[in-house]
Amino acid sequence: MAVEGIAMKILITGICGFVGSTLARSWIEADPGVIIYGMDNFIRPGSPQNQNELQNLGVKLCHGDIRLASDFETLPAVDWVIDSAANPSVLAGIDGHTSSRQLVEHNLMGTVNILEYCRQCGAGFILLSTSRVYSINTLADLAVEPIENRFSIKASHALPDGLSTAGISETFSTGSPISLYGSTKLASEIIALEYGTTYDFPVWINRCGVLAGAGQFGRPDQGIFAYWINAWLRRRPLTYLGFGGMGYQVRDCLHPRDLISLLLKQTVPAADAQARVINLGGGLQNSMSLAELSAWCHQRFGPHGVRSSPENRRFDIPWIIMDSSLAEEAWGWQPQTPLISILNEIALHAEQHPQWLEISESP
Repeated sequence: MAVEGIAMKILITGICGFVGSTLARSWIEADPGVIIYGMDNFIRPGSPQNQNELQNLGVKLCHGDIRLASDFETLPAVDWVIDSAANPSVLAGIDGHTSSRQLVEHNLMGTVNILEYCRQCGAGFILLSTSRVYSINTLADLAVEPIENRFSIKASHALPDGLSTAGISETFSTGSPISLYGSTKLASEIIALEYGTTYDFPVWINRCGVLAGAGQFGRPDQGIFAYWINAWLRRRPLTYLGFGGMGYQVRDCLHPRDLISLLLKQTVPAADAQARVINLGGGLQNSMSLAELSAWCHQRFGPHGVRSSPENRRFDIPWIIMDSSLAEEAWGWQPQTPLISILNEIALHAEQHPQWLEISESP
């Protein structure tokens, strides 16, 4: 652990991805004395775009793969590891383009390699997990109703345990099915907590909802806010998928820089809280349906038609909003960036980078 008066050393895995690079920049801004190391294998399309900027900020980059235990052997000891490396798509392993074995190797075995590194150098560990650890069937069966152009929870129906109109809490079911992706993250959570208890180093699990902001590599299966805005601006084909094909499905949105205030508290020496696992999301006030996002894009960029496909896809869910009240209670944390600011930031970046979708899609 870091000693008072000595610069803290942080390792961020997946540092050249959108979340990892945003955390590195924001951390340096909040604490210029921090020493940041970064590991990335650059397999994510667009990730090399962040390399030069991070190096100019003084980040010490290592081209490595968390799936390879030997890639950790030459890393210096650090005080904390922030794990933001993952295959983040709920369709991973079933989309015909990605390997189920590689998904497990990356999201689960990679976590084991990081935990072994933490054990050996005495570092604390923070896992950026996901809302997708929650039970798909329970969420898919939620009683929702369209109000204006978005789904809302039917207040007259009994809600499952762990769900309120404020969103999904940490007590919501994590029973299968949760997708291959969700299961690798849930398994990583469990094994991380066991490593921390067994080998006596601090572990925090931060379950994040949809993360979005400028510079995110927009794709239909991940980074949906960035993808939709970029695609609308470029007049790319867009489709409302499932739930009647109206675009009423709702997600909340969080900017990853809003995580920094929490991470700074979690990495304080001897930091303590009863809650080891917490939800982090934009909440109801930062939520939006695809139809509402389209209306916003229409106002910003002008008209563009959206096709409709009413059949539900596997793993599609009508309404996911993260209830972060436990994070506020345990850590005094709340999201700081309003949804409209996130959308404007993405739009400005899209206008300044006309080839961003091609960069995001490049092999």
